[in-house]
Amino acid sequence: MESELIIYNTLSRQKELFRPLNAPHVGMYVCGPTVYGDAHLGHARPAITFDVVFRYLRHLGYKVRYVRNITDVGHLEHDADEGEDKIAKKARLEDLEPMEVAQLYTDRYHAAMDRLNVLHPSIEPRASGHIIEQIELVQKILEAGLAYESNGSIYFDIRKYQEKTKKYGCLSGRAIEDQLSTTRELDGQDDKHASADFALWKKAAPEHIMRWNSPWSVGFPGWHTECTAMGTKYLGETFDIHGGGMDLIFPHHESEIAQQTAVTGHGPCRYWMHNNMITIDGKKMGKSLGNFITLDEFFNGTSHKDKDGKELIEQAYSPMTIRFFILQAHYRSTVDFSNEALQAAEKGYQRLMQAYKTLGSLQPSKTSSVDISKYKQNCYDAINDDFNTPIVIAHLFEAVKTINSVHDRKETLTQADIDELKSLFDVFAFEILGLTDESSSDNAAVLNGLMDVILDIRAKAKANKDWATSDAIRDKLKEIGITVKDGKDGATWNLE
Repeated sequence: MESELIIYNTLSRQKELFRPLNAPHVGMYVCGPTVYGDAHLGHARPAITFDVVFRYLRHLGYKVRYVRNITDVGHLEHDADEGEDKIAKKARLEDLEPMEVAQLYTDRYHAAMDRLNVLHPSIEPRASGHIIEQIELVQKILEAGLAYESNGSIYFDIRKYQEKTKKYGCLSGRAIEDQLSTTRELDGQDDKHASADFALWKKAAPEHIMRWNSPWSVGFPGWHTECTAMGTKYLGETFDIHGGGMDLIFPHHESEIAQQTAVTGHGPCRYWMHNNMITIDGKKMGKSLGNFITLDEFFNGTSHKDKDGKELIEQAYSPMTIRFFILQAHYRSTVDFSNEALQAAEKGYQRLMQAYKTLGSLQPSKTSSVDISKYKQNCYDAINDDFNTPIVIAHLFEAVKTINSVHDRKETLTQADIDELKSLFDVFAFEILGLTDESSSDNAAVLNGLMDVILDIRAKAKANKDWATSDAIRDKLKEIGITVKDGKDGATWNLE
């Protein structure tokens, strides 16, 4: 491996050489889900994107502390400062405690991520478990003179912040002055000085069921405060990578930078990374638009119908098909959902896994007719170029062509080359891209089923005192590496 890791930094709008603050340690914070419904395909993309980042950084030898939060309070409807908390609304509609809703969908999110082979983060803090830290953050911003209280709620003062720093809009590129030109009066209906100001703490209305005591009112934190408070708590005032979807650049991440700068004089991280959206008919897939397909629907092959009454998915798609589909596109490009694209991904994934199986049966030759020396370096070059997974996959398919050609006796490889190709797949397909061979688990299920049938036949032979058949089954299984042991509760077997 000769090249160095390059990351596209949303803040600078260019690719930069990755240099951790405190190598070999790397701190990475990624915005996680708001847990008021089942995870859909749009949630899978950031999870898989930053799973690859996590995997590759660890592969390079870095000691990564990966923090991915759970938003279980403070995320309002329309991602604004008005409306009802999404989890509180779900709880009210279903007559549940808000934490029941949060726990249910957190568990379901974890189950879906496990099936996608997404590694668990190092720390997974919840917003509701860090209310004290968020209150402390709000107090510091007030002390800095960049926030104000209004009827028990606390708002970040964008105008004062802009006068002091000129930094609001640095991440998104938005001209915030346009929003500041429209100042709202405090008429009792809107507590904010300006429409651009965002909530740090909201006073709870009487019917609001998620509420905590604070110096200003009984209320709840604003959406943006949780990530600043928890990122600082677990990664320090400055860490290496902050990630999330492009839809979070404004207002969420822009506001995070403002909050952190108000307290420390600088933003939270060195590298901002953002994955692009998954679209359906050119529109972002999301719960708020009602055009989402849950991951369980993909796995089970059942989904709701679109506005024209057409089923959104035509068949079930396995977790690895979904993962491969997402990795086929660069994380900063959009991916438009279609059944045709998923079916093509399914075939591509299966072709890759079949080639790995074929690799295990290749007969080595004394000489090689194919030069495979650049395959691994090409993959490193691609992954080092801002995690370009589609190019990594393209290079893996070059290896697939070689494997199939050798299998068809059109080319030859030495044992050393075969071992090198196996290492290529082990490192890039499995370790870094995080793919698994689903057929292996399918085979295990088939084997378990067959053994149930065989042992049932043997048990009937023993019941009929047909010892010859019973012993013959046991001995034949032993010859192929399966040991059968008889016990008081019946026979058990073990694959040696």
